[in-house]
Amino acid sequence: QKGSSDASSTLATLRIGTDNWIGYFPLCSPGMERNLRQAGYQLQCEDDQADYVSRFDKLAKGKLEFAVATVDSYLLNGRKVNYPGTIITVLDESKGGDAIVAKRDVFPTIDALKLDDLKNMPGKIAFTPASPSEHLLKGVSNHFGLPFFTEKDSGKWSVKTSGSEEALAKLRDNKVAAAVLWEPDVSRALALPGIVKLIGTGDTARLIVDVLIVDRHYSIEHPEAVQALIKAYFQTLDQYMQDPISLQRDIREATSLSDDQINAMLKGVEWATLAENNSLWFTQNKGGVKATEGLVDTINFALKILQASGDIESNPLPGSDPYRITNRQFIKAIAKNNKNSSGSPVDSLSRPFSRLDNEKWMRLKKVGTLKVDPIPFRRSTASFDHAGKEIIDAAANKLRRYPNFRVLIEGHTGLSGDQQANLELSTDRAKAVADFLIKNYKMDINRLHAIGYGSSRPLTRLENESSRAYKYRLSRVVISLVTE
Repeated sequence: QKGSSDASSTLATLRIGTDNWIGYFPLCSPGMERNLRQAGYQLQCEDDQADYVSRFDKLAKGKLEFAVATVDSYLLNGRKVNYPGTIITVLDESKGGDAIVAKRDVFPTIDALKLDDLKNMPGKIAFTPASPSEHLLKGVSNHFGLPFFTEKDSGKWSVKTSGSEEALAKLRDNKVAAAVLWEPDVSRALALPGIVKLIGTGDTARLIVDVLIVDRHYSIEHPEAVQALIKAYFQTLDQYMQDPISLQRDIREATSLSDDQINAMLKGVEWATLAENNSLWFTQNKGGVKATEGLVDTINFALKILQASGDIESNPLPGSDPYRITNRQFIKAIAKNNKNSSGSPVDSLSRPFSRLDNEKWMRLKKVGTLKVDPIPFRRSTASFDHAGKEIIDAAANKLRRYPNFRVLIEGHTGLSGDQQANLELSTDRAKAVADFLIKNYKMDINRLHAIGYGSSRPLTRLENESSRAYKYRLSRVVISLVTE
């Protein structure tokens, strides 16, 4: 039959393990099928309902040529089959598709609810295990020092659900104080009275990143097929971005969702173009700023989150090397022959902000206090050594994940000594941290606000805390995210 028909020109069938996340739609869309068919290949997308263990097992056994996943899910589940594929394309980032929301009336004594308030939350939080929403919760917990994933008994703080819709129902029925949701349930929750959003992936960068993975053996034996699929994908993505009406139409026909639901879901995804793959994700950006390859940076940071959350004890990658699971050759080859694939990568830390006066800075709402190790300053000075620089470097890497927020840097001293001298010292130390971020990471001066309080705002002494330990905690620099 094949030899006597037009099917005789089909070179192969390319099978992709996937699920129904809206960010994967262009890869398995009617437009993609047409473009790939013109290149001589047939497309077969297999929806496994986000069963990552089964997906990577099939990739390892040659039952799939390709698979899609978030970076964190591949790191966590791919280790069971020794990471059978390499990442060849960044598909998208979640940009508002997931969010942490809370019931306002659960915190009656707090005027402006912030992430720090979840440390003493009078209730539980609902989330869906093994989902991007869980990774958002893990990341935020690690970055802001929330107690989630640090207790052995997760039942003390969590209610695990089978999906976002169930988590929303728990929140609506007052069975939890907070929930981690994805669209369109985020929009539905915020339409309810008394529900506020604490943070969402629209405020993050390089946190939840979806990628395309190819079987190692297939990429070596059939590089032309891999290149054909990637070229067809970016051709399809470009067509949809130029004609969003056809994208919405194809999604509606494939999913039977309403236009409102589709729009809410599309707002939560940001696709990575060929130019961005070439210049941002697979290439180290230049320009005198401390920068990183976007994909490798995402891998390394996801590993830290998984380790802090207790999912892994150590780096599980072969040789502890992130480059063992990436392959840039296909993106580089396609970009080389594409005139629209060049461009200067932009680090999220260098995003410009408008200028604010002191009064406006004081009116900003605090989002959360960044979890940062104490910065060791030389005695009675605003100078820090190499250890202090490493701590600020780590803080900058966390700030890179939250490009939409301004940064408040507050200096504090101990209780002893001259009050005016303490005020000046704390101010100088806060400014020293800000200056380091501006000089080494090209952060916009308008994004940062350094202020000192001296000894006027001491910490509360902990129960059974020694005098020595308490005095050590008093002198500190606090870095917080704030917003209008």
